[in-house]
Amino acid sequence: MRLFAIVIAFIALFGLTACNTMAGLGKDIQEGGEALERTAQ
Repeated sequence: MRLFAIVIAFIALFGLTACNTMAGLGKDIQEGGEALERTAQ
């Protein structure tokens, strides 16, 4: 039972980290697109 709880904790931690990373990546891509739009104008 203890091993199961540890595995679930690692899965949850990995999931939260992955979501945070993808959100940061999305913001970076959006900022890059906005910079291209400003350059094109």
